[in-house]
Amino acid sequence: MNGKMLAAKRAVGSNPPARSSPNLFALPRPLLQLLHLQTRTLATATSQPTSPVASDVASRTPPYTRLLKNLRQVRRLFPNRPLTLAEKILFSHLDNAEESLFDNTNNGTDIRGRATLKLKPDRVAMQDASAQMALLQFMSCGLPTTAVPASIHCDHMIVGEQGADTDLPNSIAGNKEVFDFLESAAKRYGIEFWPPGAGIIHQTVLENYAAPGLMMLGTDSHTPNAGGLGCIAIGVGGADAVDALVDAPWELKAPKVKGIRLEGQLSGWASPKDIILHLAGRLTVRGGTGYILEYHGPGVQSLSCTGMATVCNMGAEVGATTSLFPFTESAHGPYLHSTHRGSIAEQAAAIAASPDVHNLLVADEGAEYDGEVVIDLSKLEPHINGPFTPDLSTPLSLFKDAVKANEWPETFGAGLIGSCTNSSYADMTRAESLVRQASAAGLQPKADFFITPGSEQIRATVDRDGTMATFEQNGGVVLANACGPCIGQWSRTDGVANGEANAIFTSYNRNFPGRNDGNRKTMNFLASPELVTAMSYSGRTDFNPMVDSIPLANEQSFKFEPPTGIDLPKAGFAAGNPLFMPSPPTPSADVDVAIDPHSDRLAVLEPFDPFPQGELTEMKVLVRVKGQCTTDTISAAGPWLKYKGHLPNISENTLIGAVSADTGAVNEVADVDGQTYTIPELATKWKGQGQAWIVVAEHNYGEGSAREHAALQPRYLGCRVVLAKSFARIHETNLKKQGVVPLTFVNEEDYDKLAGCDEVSTEGLHEVLQQSGSGAGSVSLRIKQKGSGAEWRIPVRHTLSKDQCGFIVAGSALNLLAKKGRGSGA
Repeated sequence: MNGKMLAAKRAVGSNPPARSSPNLFALPRPLLQLLHLQTRTLATATSQPTSPVASDVASRTPPYTRLLKNLRQVRRLFPNRPLTLAEKILFSHLDNAEESLFDNTNNGTDIRGRATLKLKPDRVAMQDASAQMALLQFMSCGLPTTAVPASIHCDHMIVGEQGADTDLPNSIAGNKEVFDFLESAAKRYGIEFWPPGAGIIHQTVLENYAAPGLMMLGTDSHTPNAGGLGCIAIGVGGADAVDALVDAPWELKAPKVKGIRLEGQLSGWASPKDIILHLAGRLTVRGGTGYILEYHGPGVQSLSCTGMATVCNMGAEVGATTSLFPFTESAHGPYLHSTHRGSIAEQAAAIAASPDVHNLLVADEGAEYDGEVVIDLSKLEPHINGPFTPDLSTPLSLFKDAVKANEWPETFGAGLIGSCTNSSYADMTRAESLVRQASAAGLQPKADFFITPGSEQIRATVDRDGTMATFEQNGGVVLANACGPCIGQWSRTDGVANGEANAIFTSYNRNFPGRNDGNRKTMNFLASPELVTAMSYSGRTDFNPMVDSIPLANEQSFKFEPPTGIDLPKAGFAAGNPLFMPSPPTPSADVDVAIDPHSDRLAVLEPFDPFPQGELTEMKVLVRVKGQCTTDTISAAGPWLKYKGHLPNISENTLIGAVSADTGAVNEVADVDGQTYTIPELATKWKGQGQAWIVVAEHNYGEGSAREHAALQPRYLGCRVVLAKSFARIHETNLKKQGVVPLTFVNEEDYDKLAGCDEVSTEGLHEVLQQSGSGAGSVSLRIKQKGSGAEWRIPVRHTLSKDQCGFIVAGSALNLLAKKGRGSGA
């Protein structure tokens, strides 16, 4: 197959390239049938008593025998050291414990923050947008099947607009080519394929794959959601996922472990969502970077499994490597039994009841944390976070004053509940209790009200139990079992113009500018589903349902009582529509992977150029980014998601959300001659001229999602270095995997001395790479100022490990893997 599937020349701007009309009559396997279903039978609950998963429970059970054996080996290395839960699970997954724990750690005394852990995860999960690039990379390795169990979840490419019955068939038709590719690759390599409509990756993983003591990687930043079920689940880019898929050890700098001690018990309006909203305000979006958040204390016993998952999900918003809870029989046992995994519950309970030395699922008595945060759940009140950042946290009692002080809109247009963060049965029934109260008073929502079920299992169960009817009969619009508006797949119909300041309330996890609807002026305030539901009946941002009333037509008033809900359905979970079941994990070499050589949606990857034989010289500064620069800033989502499998096309959105520190303009930079371009236009021009370039940025560069494209796209267009004050963990790793060198300022004030089109050359970097990072000398940058020609040097830092130096030298991690796969050696 010809790999040079280059995109047609087109103007570069803020809108994605146009696509051709899809063929509606060539959809993946049973999905074609969905187009003919026009009523709620699209997703009717069934009485099927078994799990919807194609694989058996045994294949989804963590390898407890091997993990306990590995833990015993670690105990022999550290016989007197109490271990945190995170350390137990991580160290039990090491490829070589002694090598990882004693190299560069002062003989094992300084592991956290210093050791390079080489891990063998148990499982990989991929969502449809990121799976495309992950699979394209995996395919280049030439293996017949994946080395570990894996799953693909089609959730990111379904647009929310009119409701599930319309939106799902339309999205299936519009993304047929991508779904064909994903399904055919899954069948060929033995990966479970969850079709569009089956649910959001994180909810589906929690219901089917997560298990106490498991270690898994997921190609999405909110993969830590599974930590609510006691496992180490880490969000990564596609290249990291490929490590696990090909049985190569996956590398992680040993995180520090921050203890989050919970005391007391939630009551009234307070919910698990408020734990993490409150914590985000205390830690900030950078406060968890380099840490695992480990929850412990007596308050843990009062939480449900799905409540724990909500808390872990949003740990990504503080930059944490992952978050997790200890095994709690009162919460995890019932959840595992209700989701058809009773045998796992029994094994986990037996392990958790063992003495510390043999207990994989609870921290040792006396385990030490790298700092601790204490939260009294009995005193916790509901919080609202935002706008524009998930760490701007305000207690509900103070939010009315904040609205006034900040001149935020006093009304809001839409309330959206559900998503991967908050779509459990408990979330839905608590929200329903408020809708029933308001309905009895004759009220209808004043804001548009949308509900996103997290999975077909949840949707079918709340449908069977009447919760769905309550929402729909009271003005709610039920969207497909998919990410939808949470990740920008939302076609708003309320007349809000792009650029118009407005507010929405959601139970989502992230609220960066432009994330939900493409409008950077939309203020997304994050809250619990029950708070969003209640406020939707007022339609006002300054409404406090705990104390305020809503006027009624009869001149009386209505005040909400605190919400109530049910953790698990008494009748068990409904299996739902059998069309949404996954394909079996059986590889079939006779299945051809579907890639049209003329596609504008999918393109076979071409290898990146290796590092030159010497220093990087005469690079130019493409843009000096001002302020927050998230992965959404670097690689926008929404309508661009359709090009996730086509690197040339999606690269046309590179850094279009970035603000230039030189001019204050968004997506506008100048070449040496003063002519202005959009950022991707100038990058493309320089790529054609063979001109390498760098990005200069401030703190937490690349915060947000695990979006690998935020590293792939700049690399494709010619970026060789990103120089920042600090990096988000996942993005820094993604840059290294794609052959881009992340460097940080030694002196942050040097950021102000640089400008667009300044010339930059490295000094000492080549030596670092040749010495594989360890013990190498310092690195600096020689700057030649545009115009004046003045020259100076600035010192910088790197965090390159031995393996990561290999990625940079080879041009990318994939280049190195492919070389090893050909038997050519490293």
